[in-house]
Amino acid sequence: MKPYHDIGGEPGGEVDQSPYEYSLWELRVDALLRLLSMKAKVMTVDELRRGIETFGENRYNEERYYGKWIFSIASIMVEKGIVSQEELDSRVNDVRDRMEKSL
Repeated sequence: MKPYHDIGGEPGGEVDQSPYEYSLWELRVDALLRLLSMKAKVMTVDELRRGIETFGENRYNEERYYGKWIFSIASIMVEKGIVSQEELDSRVNDVRDRMEKSL
């Protein structure tokens, strides 16, 4: 039996080929992965994929492309002890607070 993330050979429907403009956060996630994997050599793309493939079927299917990346990157950074879960949660809450105040 294939794992839920392996959709190779399955009918997938039409592929949206219209131009897509990346949002700032998506560009930042891409840059972060490049810095962590190529420059700092803190993580590998294989680790990123492993992290994504362990989300569970519901989360895997619901999360967007770069959302999968950032959640995997964060999980790996916690796993490796580079940042604690508490520190990560605190910084995420700080960003949420700033966003709410700016609305």
